[in-house]
Amino acid sequence: MAEITDPENTIIIELKDGRVVVELMPKIAPQHAERMKTLAREGAYDGVVFHRVIEGFMAQTGDVQNGNADKDFNIRLAGTGGSEYPNVPAEFSKIPHDRGTIGAARSQNPDSANSQFFINFGDNHFLNGQYTVYGRVIEGMEHVDSITRGEPPANPDKMISMKVAADA
Repeated sequence: MAEITDPENTIIIELKDGRVVVELMPKIAPQHAERMKTLAREGAYDGVVFHRVIEGFMAQTGDVQNGNADKDFNIRLAGTGGSEYPNVPAEFSKIPHDRGTIGAARSQNPDSANSQFFINFGDNHFLNGQYTVYGRVIEGMEHVDSITRGEPPANPDKMISMKVAADA
């Protein structure tokens, strides 16, 4: 089990196979880290599906507007929405998109990140400097590796819950 040294900046995601612990990087990407904590505290990520999962690349989730499998859910719309909050501007850094890092999903506009994020299955350095990195998995990457693949998956996996460790 990973040691949680900063509970206020640690996220716990429950998946069907177990717990995933994410260490946020508020010094690198403070606005992205804060947005994830805000939405987690509101329960906005609970029940949200992984709508785009590409073998060897990444698992994308976080469409709190259209991706909640426990509420009104349409897999065709999942991945097209965000949250009620304004978009977050890019916070690019020298942190590479290595296996287990969390990246901010966005449209072509670098300042269009909102609630969606992806977890890298491998080292995806072609994304460096183009997508904000704001966290990394410190425990449970094997559970991320077992997320059902597809664009979209026929039976998508979901985040059962997401909490800030300080609140758990």
